Amino acid sequence: MKDLVNDAENARRVLTTMWSIRRFEEAVDDLFARGMMHGTMHLSIGQEAVPAGACEALVDGDYITSTHRGHGHCIARGAALDRMMAELLAKETGYCRGRGGSMHIADVATGNLGANGIVAGGVPIAAGAGLAAKMRHEDSVAVSFFGDGAVNEGAWHEGVNLAAIWDLPVVFICENNHYGMSMSVGKAFRVEHLSDRAAAYGIPGVTVDGNDAQAVHEVVSTAVDRARDGGGPTLIEAVTYRWKGHSKSDKNLYRTREEIDQWRERDPIVAFESTVTAAKTLTEADLDACRASARDAVRDAVRTANKAPDATADELTSAVYAS
Repeated sequence: MKDLVNDAENARRVLTTMWSIRRFEEAVDDLFARGMMHGTMHLSIGQEAVPAGACEALVDGDYITSTHRGHGHCIARGAALDRMMAELLAKETGYCRGRGGSMHIADVATGNLGANGIVAGGVPIAAGAGLAAKMRHEDSVAVSFFGDGAVNEGAWHEGVNLAAIWDLPVVFICENNHYGMSMSVGKAFRVEHLSDRAAAYGIPGVTVDGNDAQAVHEVVSTAVDRARDGGGPTLIEAVTYRWKGHSKSDKNLYRTREEIDQWRERDPIVAFESTVTAAKTLTEADLDACRASARDAVRDAVRTANKAPDATADELTSAVYAS
């Protein structure tokens, strides 16, 4: 388990990761608004502490599965920003050669088995990765990210149950951002904490402040160590909030501006900056350097991606049929 607050190197890395996620998604939001990006996308602005803290618990050889709101997971796991941006801009240099777009970025080199447009679609994939690791006698762990809406899906039940009965090395992380599309968690669930669902599968369930990167890291590290040691899966509920709508077509009619503003005041990046400066781990100059590094990296990614060749329709079937 790492100390992300009192160790300067760790603090810089985590802060830069969170700013990279924020700036990447702000750039995507702007490109879409200007008509330079097509389709749709689901932004995770406000949720940066979950992927940043969680992925710090992983090592080379571990896996993640992601969601339709997956930019943060990809970045925290080490994806190249220029290839991500190229994918969203339908460029040949994108992770899936411009064919998958925002919801289907995969990067096997970093253990990212893919974002997924299907709610809860990554859960059984993570169980499969855990089963493969166990059958190969490897010590790899699979981490599955999903939203609160996924917890009521059949695939979620099947994936978690399978991992539980076979003691698979999987950590299930629910990013509870309070809304499955427009459905409030208060209306969709009877339990107080979504982690209470773990009891039905005989596995540990933990709820954590998803806006606290260190807290997320600690509970995920404990779960990862348990999984790696053969103890089986854990369900973690990270309570957070998405500032933007469900997707670009969301008019936010189901929640109030006051509610959004209250959560914006709990900005996970600002909170982490306050914590590390109070601990005298980083100075204001260090914070500025992290912000600048993320800003410049995203700007470079946009420039590089825009210069890349467009994906072409006549090449589409090359990813479907063997030559």
